[in-house]
Formats: sequence, C-alpha cells, structure tokens
Amino acid sequence: MSEEICPKCGSPLGEITETPTGKKLQRCSTGSWNKETRKNEGCDYVKWLTVEPQELDEKCPKCGSPLVLQVTRFGKKMKKCSTGGWDASAKKATGCDYVEWLTGTKEPLDSDCPECGEKLVLFTTNSGKKAEKCSTSGWDAKEKKATGCTYIKWLKPGEIPVSSAGEEFLPPEPQEP
Repeated sequence: MSEEICPKCGSPLGEITETPTGKKLQRCSTGSWNKETRKNEGCDYVKWLTVEPQELDEKCPKCGSPLVLQVTRFGKKMKKCSTGGWDASAKKATGCDYVEWLTGTKEPLDSDCPECGEKLVLFTTNSGKKAEKCSTSGWDAKEKKATGCTYIKWLKPGEIPVSSAGEEFLPPEPQEP
C-alpha cells in the first residue's frame, strides 16, 4: 500500500484522527489545527473520511430489513433502513425511506427547573455534550419551533448533576493494575 500524498503541497498525509463529534479526517502532515486561533497552520489540506454504516440488531418497522446506524458528513446520527439509498444522478431517494434521527438521551434529575418548577432532566447529545434542561422542553418539527419551558444549562466536562437514577452518574471506581 502506497503512502497518500497531499494534493496541495506533495507532502505525505498524516494519521487518521477523529473529531469530538465522531467525524474522521486525515490532514496534510505539514498542517495542524490551532484550537486557540481556530485556524489552520501550515498546509490546510484536509481529507474527510466517510464513516461506514454500522448494521444494528434491529429490523425496519416499515419493511423488516435490517437497520443501520449512519453518520452524516456533518456528524448527525440516524438509524435508517439498510435498503434505503440515494440516486445521485436522479437526485431522489431509493428503496425504503425509513429514517429515525438520534438526538440524544434524557435522564431524570432530582432538581426542579428554576423557571417553571417542573423536574429537570440530564440531556446528553450524540457527541457527548451534557446539559440540564427542563423536562417540559421539546421541539415541534412541523412548526419548527421550541415548545414548553426553554430553560437549559450546558455543563462543563466533569460537572455532573445528581440523578434520581442513583449511582450511574458517579465516576467509575479506579481499577487496580
């Protein structure tokens, strides 16, 4: 297998890395990303890699075919029917059209919302970001607007609220070597 070369400067490409949202990329070995300035340094060539769909142990509710977990080029995750696809030349969907977008998880908390008094939930996005938000909050897809209480507090890494679910939010015990 030959080493891939940067089409911009002719240098070899670096190792494959993963973004916090799960997207994979390979950048030119002479370039890097500066988090502080939020800019590329050196050669700015980046090759984005396609994440292959992962087959799930679930069946499509529409046609009974296996479901796959797929990640879009923007890092959003969905469960979709394995028979569904896209005809690029005709610009239309093919096969079964079942799709379920994965938007994160909610777990009950013991605290009340400071704005409306209802219970709070711990919301975890697919990329792992956590927030305390009101259990009454939601999204009306048809109207494309938020519903219920709008309280939300994004949590910093390591900031874990107390859950009514018990010990599952405690950090794991250190393992003996």
